[in-house]
Formats: sequence, structure tokens, C-alpha cells
Amino acid sequence: MTDETRKRIEEMISRKRVVLFMKGSAMMPACGFSAHAIQLLRAAGAKDIATFDVLRDPELREGIKEFSSWPTIPQAYIDGKFIGGSDILADMHAKNELAPLMVPPTTP
Repeated sequence: MTDETRKRIEEMISRKRVVLFMKGSAMMPACGFSAHAIQLLRAAGAKDIATFDVLRDPELREGIKEFSSWPTIPQAYIDGKFIGGSDILADMHAKNELAPLMVPPTTP
């Protein structure tokens, strides 16, 4: 991955609290895993999700896999931290561990 791609990804994950790199868009997911991931994030209470379609950008598609050391898409980030793919999100949601991550951190 180029330094430019790394910086671009870092900027993408810093724009919003909840970010999903997926196939397709939130309105028209291009695979079942991406559709499931967006549903899980919404069910957990995410209101404002930044989504990035990796099918439109092959460099991003490969770069995000290297960036996270995770081989599959979709990939979710919350507060700049890599959370996982749809399987991890589903497991966290089932254990009621995903919704608490949607609550914005409080500042003293």
C-alpha cells in the first residue's frame, strides 16, 4: 500500500464515528455481507454511518485489507478503531456489545 493510500484511509476513518468499507452503498449494498453489516450497525443505534464502496476503487479495496490486516470486506470502524467484518458485528450484536459502542464518548 502506498503512503498516499494509507493517509487517505486514515482520513476516511477519522471523518465520522462509524465508518463502513463495503461493497455497494448503504442504499444499495452489492453483497449480502455488506447488507448485513449496515443492518447490524443501524440496529445497534448508529445514525450517521460513513460508507465507502470498495468496488468503485480497487486501490482502496486492496489497501483497506492491508491497513486492517483483515482479508475480507465489509470492514467496520468505530471511533477510528477497526472492529471487524459482518461476522464480528453479528457476534457483538448478539452479545449486546455493539450498541454501547454507538454511544458517543463523554468529555469531562
